[in-house]
Amino acid sequence: MRKLMSLTVAVLTTSSVFAGGYRISMQGQKQLGMGHTGVAVVSSAESTFFNPAGLSFLEGKFNASVGGNYLVSHTKFQSVENNLAYESKNKGTPFSAYASYRVNEWFTAALGVYSPYGSTVKWDQNWAGSHLVNKISLQAIFIQPTIAIKLSDYFSIGGGPIMAVGGVNFNKNLFRGDGVLDENGNHPNVDIKGDGIVQWGYNVGFMLNPTDKLRLGFNYRSEIVMKAKDGKAEFTNIPAFMGGLGYKNGTTKFDASLPLPAEITVGLSYQVTEKLLLAFDYNRTQWAAYDNLTVDFTEMPGAPVNPSNPNVNPRNYKNVNTYRLGAQYVVNPEWTVRAGWYYDESPVQAGYFAPETPRNDSYAFTGGLSYNINSKLSIDASFLYLRFSQINASYDYHPEPVSGGQRSTFGGTYKNSAFSPGIGLSYKI
Repeated sequence: MRKLMSLTVAVLTTSSVFAGGYRISMQGQKQLGMGHTGVAVVSSAESTFFNPAGLSFLEGKFNASVGGNYLVSHTKFQSVENNLAYESKNKGTPFSAYASYRVNEWFTAALGVYSPYGSTVKWDQNWAGSHLVNKISLQAIFIQPTIAIKLSDYFSIGGGPIMAVGGVNFNKNLFRGDGVLDENGNHPNVDIKGDGIVQWGYNVGFMLNPTDKLRLGFNYRSEIVMKAKDGKAEFTNIPAFMGGLGYKNGTTKFDASLPLPAEITVGLSYQVTEKLLLAFDYNRTQWAAYDNLTVDFTEMPGAPVNPSNPNVNPRNYKNVNTYRLGAQYVVNPEWTVRAGWYYDESPVQAGYFAPETPRNDSYAFTGGLSYNINSKLSIDASFLYLRFSQINASYDYHPEPVSGGQRSTFGGTYKNSAFSPGIGLSYKI
């Protein structure tokens, strides 16, 4: 196997919004309305994701929650080199579905399917940063069988394995600018596609109820490394004169890996009155696991054949924190309203800000409501507005293939925002 180049893909279903890096915080309508708090909240089958230990304290023998969001994100970039401006508008549809069943007083089983990671970012083809990315679309869907054990009325534990299924599609130009074109004036580029990736992880949690009004929660979700084997890479528009440097048109295979980082969440909720519930969550995400993304081409036909090609794009992410606040108020037997806020730190360090994950620190404002059609069925709705801090940033580690791998800088001003309405159903018997 020859290591020919590394690509910095940063992500695996949706648009670029999110909890730092390529994490998407949209795993339930009720909890999203409360700032995506939930590690110490007992409300619905959404606990399957937020803290499986909480399933032990749900009302009813069977609970189910399903929902989805329509996500619209908008990124503006202004180049520091020529002052030209570019925009990237993207859409996505993250979803979640959970069901739990209380087998007996102390044992509950559940299943969750949700999309916690993903990204779609599409720039104009051949834009100023096309040597870093033209388009990237990544998906990761988690399938999570879970159990919860009630040890007492005050304490429960829960957890289970996670099967992650994902894929990636990525396109970039091979060379910066318009200096290298084929005989028809087209930019040489590479298109990478890997799907059907399956890997495993796990999650565990506990919930403690010191008083009738106070709950404390802890949840740990392990790191999962998505490893693509024998993906497809296609090189096109390679000019004939580049053959001497080992570049050819054609298709080859590649291996690659991308970490979905471990995450620790602790938090509390307090029932202030019979109608008012407050919640706080703290997340610590182990983004340092994402130091770079290496793509190894396993077959040679059509690929550049310079084994010393130093085209390695490091990411050097850092571990970060997210602080979340949420509130829920029961207006009457039919209506419940929710509101929340969170602050999410960016894992990207200075000099590593690349346009496939153009995210700085962000503030999110959320809201939601539920309408109880009857004692068993409710309609849940939420919205999210996410605003990233404007940033002047650059990526300083792009290797130039035609200059012996010399590093170049690409930078400018990024401005981002995202909006997402969502709707779902909850059922219990």
